[in-house]
Amino acid sequence: MNKTYRTKPSDMIIMLFIIAVSITCLIPFMYITALSFSSNNAIISQKVMLWPVEFTLETYKTILSDMDMIYALGYTIVLTVLYTIICMFLTICAAYPLTKKRLKGRNFVLSIMVFTMYFSGGLIPSYLLIKNLDMMNTIWSLILPGAMSVFNLIILKTFFQSLPESLEESASIDGCSELGILVRIVLPLSLPSIATLSLFYAVDRWNGFQDALFYITDKNLYPMQLKLYQIITANQLLDSQQGEGSSGNFIVPESLKAASVMFATVPILLVYPKLQKYFVEGVMTGAIKG
Repeated sequence: MNKTYRTKPSDMIIMLFIIAVSITCLIPFMYITALSFSSNNAIISQKVMLWPVEFTLETYKTILSDMDMIYALGYTIVLTVLYTIICMFLTICAAYPLTKKRLKGRNFVLSIMVFTMYFSGGLIPSYLLIKNLDMMNTIWSLILPGAMSVFNLIILKTFFQSLPESLEESASIDGCSELGILVRIVLPLSLPSIATLSLFYAVDRWNGFQDALFYITDKNLYPMQLKLYQIITANQLLDSQQGEGSSGNFIVPESLKAASVMFATVPILLVYPKLQKYFVEGVMTGAIKG
């Protein structure tokens, strides 16, 4: 049977709204990209809009010539991978037992965890704690304080609870241990949710710089985002000096900042499309089955 599909006015409004939101998100990214590939004269003359003017790669050459930036990029990749692995391990180990009704006091434990979502000790107590634990200027000061998100734990716990109990019961009858049930049954069925939360953790660590600003003074331990923060600060000072009449060859601060942002953003953009289907499926499953 041939059926003619007619778009409803409400669907048209939704599509137009989504297109408008997408354009709103895309335009700033296009502007930053155009700035990073434009010449100094074009940027100073404010000729750059959404397309590069007087295309050049000088800004990227400047960034790539800085070996500290290349080292920070590699270090941040290692830091992000290690952080994601540790966070997912702790989240899984906490979420799975909390799904068991036979676990005594599980509601109390979960309540304590949820309490930390709304109240924290504050910045100064956190700094003193890291200092007293001798974790200043160590990679662990960037990993352990945020090693588990209660929000992500609740999502994973909800996903675990949505799995059929009959699968675990049959495996238990066959003599499978709790660890075996988790590794052989629960985790393979929870890959969408695990991939989603892994992306959450990875993006959170990749974009983080404030903790490194507080806890790290060793330049060899600077993550990418802190390095970018220093570039932006230095460029603002350079821009002020240029305004006061300093001479010399330089790159417009806006161009260098834009190229630095692109340099840090592109790696995470390359990873996201591969996890997008798991991201959508994991979030929707957790929301519907909860």
